[in-house]
Amino acid sequence: MSQEKLLLTGCGILKAEVEFLRRKNHWEFDTDFLPSSLHIDFKALQTQLGCALECHSQRDTLVFYGACHPLMEKILDNYHTIRTEGQNCVEMLLGRERFMAELAQGAFFLLEDWALHWDTVIVKTFGDRPKVIREIFQQAHKYLLCINTPCSHDFSAEAEAAGKMVGLPVKSVSVSLDFLETTLQNLLAHKQPAGL
Repeated sequence: MSQEKLLLTGCGILKAEVEFLRRKNHWEFDTDFLPSSLHIDFKALQTQLGCALECHSQRDTLVFYGACHPLMEKILDNYHTIRTEGQNCVEMLLGRERFMAELAQGAFFLLEDWALHWDTVIVKTFGDRPKVIREIFQQAHKYLLCINTPCSHDFSAEAEAAGKMVGLPVKSVSVSLDFLETTLQNLLAHKQPAGL
């Protein structure tokens, strides 16, 4: 491997939060974020993550993703790297216990980037069929849970519009970055055991 700085590549859904924590902790790594909408297209996710890892194959690389692809571990094994712990970015923010509790109560989790691109992502996933979209969401969920971090902007209007589209009430929660920070620290420890 080259002597370049460590690289963190992966989902851009929490780009602002990761960059904030990198500055706060004086972590020495570069970043290469991919579009957050890739989680709805397994083929595109596999292709783009593979391309990112291939492009940086001469560097020490870690991956910022949950289990967002059925073949995620195989993809990572092919490039001899590892990813952040956790099922997804929401678990990384809420912690496993709270994530599972909200999930059990019927939450559909809504982060700022998803709320801002809601119409595009939902139509791409389900087609422009409002009745079908409402039925799918109402069968699987009881409410939308907006997750605000210290890096979030006010996306309450977009969240309310999303809730109206799917016919579900909108709740909101503010979280610290403590769980995410620990997740990143644990990942980085694999490359730099003595800390950064």
